[in-house]
Amino acid sequence: MNEMDKKDINSFNDEPMSFVIADTEAGERLDKYVTESMEEGSISRTQVQEWIKGGAVLVNGRQVKPNTKLTVADVVTVIIPEPEEAEIEAQPIPLDIVYEDSDVIVINKPRGMVVHPAPGHYSGTIVNALMYHCKDLSGINGVMRPGIVHRIDKDTSGLIMAAKNDLAHASLAAQLKAHTVTRKYIALVHGNMPHEHGTVDAPIGRDPQDRKLFTVIHKGSKEAVTHFQVMERFGDYTLLELQLETGRTHQIRVHMKYIDHPMAGDPVYGRNKTIGLKGQALHAAVLGFEHPRTGEYMEFQAPIPADMEHELTILRQR
Repeated sequence: MNEMDKKDINSFNDEPMSFVIADTEAGERLDKYVTESMEEGSISRTQVQEWIKGGAVLVNGRQVKPNTKLTVADVVTVIIPEPEEAEIEAQPIPLDIVYEDSDVIVINKPRGMVVHPAPGHYSGTIVNALMYHCKDLSGINGVMRPGIVHRIDKDTSGLIMAAKNDLAHASLAAQLKAHTVTRKYIALVHGNMPHEHGTVDAPIGRDPQDRKLFTVIHKGSKEAVTHFQVMERFGDYTLLELQLETGRTHQIRVHMKYIDHPMAGDPVYGRNKTIGLKGQALHAAVLGFEHPRTGEYMEFQAPIPADMEHELTILRQR
């Protein structure tokens, strides 16, 4: 499959995405194809069928039925509907708040918690919890992602910031774009890293073999830079501190796989031999930024979560 537009299909209110059907995809049902194109399976097949019936999914520029069989060279266009009708419920979900004032809130997210709702998954997220706790969140990212400036994967733990007003949101977003936000992660990777420190500078885009995944690729990709420093060695595992210069989807996980040191416990980019975590051994440990109102640099730290620390203790005792 050749993607004409390799954008994140979960970016709502974005321009349309188009895919050209390859030989290996011919004969597949349209609704199944589009459902499997959603990042990490975030959209249900029922939702996709509604999109198709409503004209949000086209084949060669025409509206067709959900069960339409695709043929080689068909162009499938997906126009993500704006989610104004979605009702996101405020839920009394406990939050581990590291810092909060009238402009910004910093949260230590647990492993397994999703940052923001998506069609088919509207509850139990950081956004649901923030709406209950804050009452005042920026509206720049729309009703699905109020206050959300950046995100971390569901099974990654650690620090995430949210904006309480549009002024704060604009400032934090500008800092992220300028690569001035400090984001340091702690990760356990497979293998004995041969260097004490280094940089992975390799562009990331969607994997042409599996459009739900990302990979190092030059065509249709974006710049991605990750710096690493060895913290501890365990023979067949290495504990790293990684600092993001850019913030692409799955960046650290993809870069570690690219240099043949995939994340321990990663069910998508990792190896069969793994540790006892439900998800990748990746923790957003340090987050630093200039306060959007005062300009003061602020930096926060979150300790390694108990489940990850337990696995490290086991490795140290071997």
